[in-house]
Amino acid sequence: MNAENSFDPYHGSPQVPIEKLRKYQRGKRIDFHGIKTKHHKIDLIKADKKFRKSVRQAARNELLLTEEAGYIEPDENEDTFRIQQQDIAKEADVTSASKLFSLSLTEFGPYRLNYSRDGRHLLLGGHRGHVAAMDWVTKRLLCEINVMESIHDICWLHLPTMFAAAQKEWVYIYDNKGTELHCIKKLSRVLQMEFLPYHFLLATSSEKGFLAWLDVSIGKMVKETYTNAGRLNIMCQNPYNAVIATGHPNGSVSMWSPNVDKPLARILCHVNPIRSLAIDSKGLYMATAGLDRSLKIFDVRTYKCLQSYKLGAAAGFLDFSQLGLLSAGLGNIVEVSLVYKDCCSRTVKAPYLRHKVRSTISGVQFCPYEDVLGIGYSSGFSSILVPGAGEPNIDSYETNPFQTKSQRREMEIKSLLEKIQPELITLDPSHLGSIDVPTLKEKMEELKAKES
Repeated sequence: MNAENSFDPYHGSPQVPIEKLRKYQRGKRIDFHGIKTKHHKIDLIKADKKFRKSVRQAARNELLLTEEAGYIEPDENEDTFRIQQQDIAKEADVTSASKLFSLSLTEFGPYRLNYSRDGRHLLLGGHRGHVAAMDWVTKRLLCEINVMESIHDICWLHLPTMFAAAQKEWVYIYDNKGTELHCIKKLSRVLQMEFLPYHFLLATSSEKGFLAWLDVSIGKMVKETYTNAGRLNIMCQNPYNAVIATGHPNGSVSMWSPNVDKPLARILCHVNPIRSLAIDSKGLYMATAGLDRSLKIFDVRTYKCLQSYKLGAAAGFLDFSQLGLLSAGLGNIVEVSLVYKDCCSRTVKAPYLRHKVRSTISGVQFCPYEDVLGIGYSSGFSSILVPGAGEPNIDSYETNPFQTKSQRREMEIKSLLEKIQPELITLDPSHLGSIDVPTLKEKMEELKAKES
């Protein structure tokens, strides 16, 4: 065979575009200057090679992510918010169309709702004591009970086999069959709950002004803080750093950690009382709604207001989807749920979608990994289709909607072994593990102290 014929013009691995490499880079490259020993330099060179190889592999494997998020593409001079849910269901496939449904529950409302992290299970809690857990995809009911007292909030724990209910006096833990497992009397008069999955912490806010963090893996109360801010009925978590944000009647938002007695940061967002707030999954943007019908978008990193909108009514409930859509429940006047697209990065003039329900809205939440928005209201629950809301590519190492029982047990053990301690909750997690290098000022002060 000729040498010319054996020449391979595509020898080696294909080149990866620089833009994709930048997307998967985490920090700067290692600086090899100033390393004292040869052995340390060799170790750092090996670590740098592994780091660059992992970046190239991640960028190259992006080709395997075949699923893409699809939005409604309107024609010229057409408004997407005028499109009805029935029209979307007609154009969608049978599986997606089956996700548009409503439940008429007129006796025990208004209803709070919570989707599990894998987006497979739905939890409904009526204010008059009705609790229902279901696999909402197959419409299979897991349990249905009545606790015979008022329910203020409800949420899944680390697995869709346990959930917590904030009842009239205390917080109760149930399994997915409706059996009561625990009664936590240390958490009294709770109004809002948030579960931190990587820390196994149940964060609660009460009508007496207390913030509490409970470690559900060992049943230990990690921290209980008196906020001195009155009734705490507005709370959400920052998924990026597990910091808890609370809204107050004076128009401010406070950010809390279980490691301090005072807020890590406090932002004056509105002149009037805050009705609701939400933080997106990347921890970049925070949406707040005031009593003056205003909706503001803040940059969480700089605490500056990026966008300000005026709504037709005060938004009582806000929620971000995985891909950045923002839903707002305007429940006091028009009972309409609005969905905004790209409202954080640019100013939008009209909502992406609009949907009217039968009665006053009591909760909204996007379903993870699905183009679905759940709406709880006084007379039941509705599931509507929102194209482009959910992340289309599922990371099965993070959450797996199709996991078996053995996979679920394995994931529970793995997550317990990798549990993050509450002492590591801070505003900027990137500082964790960094070297504390003394500044020149600190060195000069230390020299002066030694000389004196």
